[in-house]
Amino acid sequence: MIWHDLGVRDNDGRKLDHQTLEVLRMRAVEQVRAGVHPEEIAEALGLHRKTVYGWLAKFREGGKDSLKAKPVPGRPPKLSGQQIALLYALIVGRDPRQMSFEFALWTREMVRQVIRREFSVALSVVSVGRLLRTMGLSPQRPLHRAYQQNPEAVQRWKDEEFPAIRAAAKAEGATIYFADEAGIRSDYHSGTTWAPVGKTPVVRNTGARYSVNMISAISVQGALRFTVREGTVNAGVFIDFCKRLLHDSDGPVYVVVDRAPLASRQDHYQVRGLH
Repeated sequence: MIWHDLGVRDNDGRKLDHQTLEVLRMRAVEQVRAGVHPEEIAEALGLHRKTVYGWLAKFREGGKDSLKAKPVPGRPPKLSGQQIALLYALIVGRDPRQMSFEFALWTREMVRQVIRREFSVALSVVSVGRLLRTMGLSPQRPLHRAYQQNPEAVQRWKDEEFPAIRAAAKAEGATIYFADEAGIRSDYHSGTTWAPVGKTPVVRNTGARYSVNMISAISVQGALRFTVREGTVNAGVFIDFCKRLLHDSDGPVYVVVDRAPLASRQDHYQVRGLH
């Protein structure tokens, strides 16, 4: 009967968490006050009888409050709640370069420097990582967006211009390729930055090309074509690339490019003739 009333399982009660033990202490005292012998309760819980008698002694001295779970002691946090909130505001949605750092991606070491600079608190890199995760942040690979990009124009192109291109290509049996120049640099950064979980950060940059030496194109079906050249990609390289696309295709080819200088004059590059 005690087993059922207390609602415990056949295990060692000493392995239970603090909140569960608090409930057991309360129920055990209630059972004793109802007339059940303390040693019967101890046997049912899998505890030493001295443990149950200790609960009863605490109850007699301090009442039910003395049976409640106590906070687990530990090292006090070095940052207050207000400081953590300020740190969150300093990191989330801000470019590290705004705080005089050389890189655009947050690292634990950089956050560590911010904490030292703003709050005069020294934390290890490992502690900073734990703190960031406690704040709901995780290391993520950011999306890059050129600040020259016009979101309205991009949406208009998706909704109006591209459907017309796709319809024309389908009528001619043509393959659509999206072409662009690509830069290969020795200082390319493929790292991660800290941001709220589930929210991919965006790093804004100039969108400019530096030491371009490759041009590539991908079709709507996912076919990839590319060529690598020493030096910059000029008009001759672009025309040669388009001719290669035609050679590898069974029919006409539509090449969609951005507003790069090499695609700014269709008459000069004879794009119509290539199609």
